[in-house]
Amino acid sequence: MTGPTDGDPKDGDPKDGDPNGGAAPVEPEPVPAWKAILRGLGPTGLGLKIGAPTLALLISLGITMILLRVTGADPISSIRSMINYGTTEHSIVDIVNRATRYYLSAVAVAIGFRMALLNIGVDGQYRLAAFMAAVLGGAVTLPAPFGQMLVIVAAMAVGGLWAAIAGVLKVTRGVSEVLSTIMLNAIATGLIAYLLNDQRLAELRPGSNNVATPQIPESGRVGPLNGFLSSLGLDLPNQMYGLLPLAIIVGIVFWVVINYTRFGFDLKVSGLSPSAAQASGVNARRMIVYTMLASGVVAGLIGMPELLGASYEYSLNFPAGLGFTGITVALLGRNHPAGIALAALLFAFLDQTSDVLQAVDVPKEIVRVMQGVVVLTVVIVYELVRRWEIRMQQRAVAIELATGHDLARESTGDRS
Repeated sequence: MTGPTDGDPKDGDPKDGDPNGGAAPVEPEPVPAWKAILRGLGPTGLGLKIGAPTLALLISLGITMILLRVTGADPISSIRSMINYGTTEHSIVDIVNRATRYYLSAVAVAIGFRMALLNIGVDGQYRLAAFMAAVLGGAVTLPAPFGQMLVIVAAMAVGGLWAAIAGVLKVTRGVSEVLSTIMLNAIATGLIAYLLNDQRLAELRPGSNNVATPQIPESGRVGPLNGFLSSLGLDLPNQMYGLLPLAIIVGIVFWVVINYTRFGFDLKVSGLSPSAAQASGVNARRMIVYTMLASGVVAGLIGMPELLGASYEYSLNFPAGLGFTGITVALLGRNHPAGIALAALLFAFLDQTSDVLQAVDVPKEIVRVMQGVVVLTVVIVYELVRRWEIRMQQRAVAIELATGHDLARESTGDRS
């Protein structure tokens, strides 16, 4: 289950302005398959980078059509119905709104994955963060944009601190982050259930059994993007989240930090090999806490598009389960911001079009099966391609050693 290291050779080179800061070159240990999958390692060649996901999606489409046939449905008409419904104007806006939340959730998960940390607690982190931020936003009235900033910063702080608990437990007591984050999910659920009460931090909505936090005032809300899009000639039938640009900014910051900063270098090296990180002067234990903290900070943003752009309160109807969806989206997107965006749109499309399947006598639960098939197929194909590419590289090196020829240089026509 192991193979030669897939990390970028530049990661351990102190020359040429590497963020290593001149430390000794790092020689990471071989990466186990499970770590490679979590960290999004895969083929390095451009052709394989494009071919692997294309092959995986074609295979998953074939399996999905077989599953639809097994259920007694016509695969062609079912998929056509999903496409027709999913490409209407109303559906497109809803898909983008769903994808915004999925994207933020997946980025939060991907931060941990980059260090081979399984932050299963994103679901509890974002729900607790959204609840506490809603309570604060409903209790304090500030002029724009300070009201919005207060709620967003509060959510980031709560999510980060809640996730940091798991990091501290791991480095001080050796508690697996999987176990601690699962337990923290349960604790967060219990805390919200206790506090979301009309005798404590919530109020009963007249004419219903629903309880919710006090509504955030107008000055603390984020308006939809419809006005801006209308100025560009795009008139949408329903509201698009005003915090969509925030998700884009988060993705850009994630990519820059991971690939072009000292923190990103330390995080990747610590994930590849704690012993190699220690030898190069990186405190791997501290990086675990920092990574969990950063993951929780992003997790705190997951509920903000809905809270500030649609519901303006935290109630029993607030979206749940987004953290677990983020895990599958991050795996499907290979922890790359662009890949995560495409995966989020795909999952949002499948969720949006699940109801239309009932019109063609197909249980909408089949969509969950489709999503699982897509993720498993992509993970398996990427891992097989990764191993195949490693074997080809090893074979090329063996030939070079045996013949004394530089095959890479010869293949480009450089005989010098």
